[in-house]
Amino acid sequence: MRTVAVVLGTRPEAIKLALPIRALQEDPRFTPVIISTGQHRQMLDDTLRAFDLTPDIDLRIMAPKQTLPQTTYRSLRRLEEELTNLRAEALLVHGDTATTLAGALAGFHHQIPVVHVEAGLRSGFLHSPFPEEGNRRLVAQISALHLAPTPGNRTNLLQEGIADEAIVVTGNTVIDALRWAGDREDSFGDPALEDLHDDPRRIIVASAHRRDAWPHLPQIAQAFADIADEPGVRVVVPLHRNPAVREAMLPRIGGHPNITVVDPLPYLNFCRLNRRADILLSDSSGAQEEGPALGKPTLVISDVTERSEAVVAGTARLVGTRRAGIVEETLRLLRDEDAYREMATTANPYGDGKATRRTVDALAHFFGEGPPADPFVPAAAAAGLAVEMA
Repeated sequence: MRTVAVVLGTRPEAIKLALPIRALQEDPRFTPVIISTGQHRQMLDDTLRAFDLTPDIDLRIMAPKQTLPQTTYRSLRRLEEELTNLRAEALLVHGDTATTLAGALAGFHHQIPVVHVEAGLRSGFLHSPFPEEGNRRLVAQISALHLAPTPGNRTNLLQEGIADEAIVVTGNTVIDALRWAGDREDSFGDPALEDLHDDPRRIIVASAHRRDAWPHLPQIAQAFADIADEPGVRVVVPLHRNPAVREAMLPRIGGHPNITVVDPLPYLNFCRLNRRADILLSDSSGAQEEGPALGKPTLVISDVTERSEAVVAGTARLVGTRRAGIVEETLRLLRDEDAYREMATTANPYGDGKATRRTVDALAHFFGEGPPADPFVPAAAAAGLAVEMA
């Protein structure tokens, strides 16, 4: 059996890699070894437990007030120690975090083929989102196999000189995870939310936490408060644990009668909350993918996105980071039934629930132990969309 190191450290990575890890565990050709950096300590552990997974190696790299360069450096240093003895034949990383970059560099330095899950996403702007855009571009240059979620992501990689035979379009594993979550949890995960079962108001799940949004967080928080002033509306804010986010937002949204602020929810409970929502309003990458899959109009708090497929398809819309734009677009959906219905019924361009199978098939084919994976082909309305940002 081939040993495959899977390096992860954040909640999104756990969500999107959990089912591929489980599939690798069940495949007699592979022995996956889960290596956790612990970049999102509590949220990561909670998410892995939801999928009945436990890290085989825990690097425990986080320290109080640790900077982004320190997180990257400590991850790389600890991975160096572990990979020396592991004898892995492939190393999987996902997406765009400090853990991803450190994992890819460590694999490259050990001459272990790097497999990049969720490859090829591009905003076209190096510093937005920061540091995600830069991390993705760097990882692409040292990866041996690129698992692109959409045909547009494949096009981005081809334009950067990545060989066609090194790219497989798989769909996004987040859709597999969302379908797996299904109705496994009926609770919303916080006592403050249990009345949502009977609340007749329109529910907006709102959040903002990305680093490039930090200068705008006071405006964003005030926009949440303005939206909550609309009659018949309740805003639920699962607030990121980062102190910079909390200090900027809580003074403006805490105590509002129509805003419920909660800590980040466990994955299954958060899926339940999103299914209950009428609108998702967020700068989260997950919201941009999960909203379309759930048929929820998704307003993206950003001026650019590396996930343009949903915007082009019409199920998501960029609303910027300024108070007026966020409020205007949200109220338009609340007040215009036709506008709401048009976004809610648009096809999901991100997956068909079979990305996990394609991921394993692509890895097996890479080693010459199976046929090529059948590529994901989106619905006609969303097929072949490339990221074309000015």
